Amino acid sequence: MTEQQTIDIARLPVMGEAAQQSYPTATLYVVATPIGNVTDITLRALHLLALADVVACEDTRKTGALLQRFGLSKSTIAAHQHNEREVADKIVERLRAGQRVALVSDAGTPGVSDPGARIVDAVRAAGLNVVPLPGPSAAITALSASGLVNDRFHFVGFLPAKAKGRETALAPLTRETSTLVFYEAPHRIVDCVEALVAAFEPTRQVVFARELSKMFEEIHRCTLGEALAWVKADAHREKGEFVVLVEGAVAASDAEDIEAERVLQILLTECSVKQAANLAAQITGRKKNALYERALQIRGE
Repeated sequence: MTEQQTIDIARLPVMGEAAQQSYPTATLYVVATPIGNVTDITLRALHLLALADVVACEDTRKTGALLQRFGLSKSTIAAHQHNEREVADKIVERLRAGQRVALVSDAGTPGVSDPGARIVDAVRAAGLNVVPLPGPSAAITALSASGLVNDRFHFVGFLPAKAKGRETALAPLTRETSTLVFYEAPHRIVDCVEALVAAFEPTRQVVFARELSKMFEEIHRCTLGEALAWVKADAHREKGEFVVLVEGAVAASDAEDIEAERVLQILLTECSVKQAANLAAQITGRKKNALYERALQIRGE
């Protein structure tokens, strides 16, 4: 936004609507927070955080610092992977007392490769209300900028730390046709890429989304065969949190079509359209009439 385009955000009509939102008591609010750029916080998240009686978070220091950026000072309780079940009981008690409890992670949406799911499960089991406040998600952010054309994605999250564990985790994904979504820490990105190279075809497209929404954001797309060289080409690429997207496997029907096309192309160099279609049908098991029509298209007849 240029200086000439700067507007008084506080006077936007939507700010009045934000102030009129209703946030019932005795409710757990699952609040998405910025993944890097602090200004990605939503209006609803800001309003709810201001109203919350307490904020349950992974790291009280990090969340406390974030709240200070918004001019808020709130009571916080630690809710991380090591105490999630224990703190869930305390949160249920607070909700039964009529409090509004905000649940946040260090960044992004709680419960998605972050603590939170067990707390939400306990609150629901207690018959209490849970309200999600949508917002930043590293996985969705990366997918939106990837250009990988696929209506489906399979969220994997972090791969195991040990090589054998990574190999075992990737084996059943080799035939998955959805785009695969991985999270990875900077100190393991090389190990991650080596595991992906070993598991999948080198022709698959891979997208590296590093430091999303931050100053040094980088989004790079290449083939898996080129991936390791790209990561190692710059030491800075082994810094920052990663979302790694891997193109899904070609669907079986698509693979069969590709093979039928390849066979037909070869046969047409030596045979007539009719002969090529007949032979291609016998070799591939595809329908002869469809192959004949395709052969005519190839020959331009």
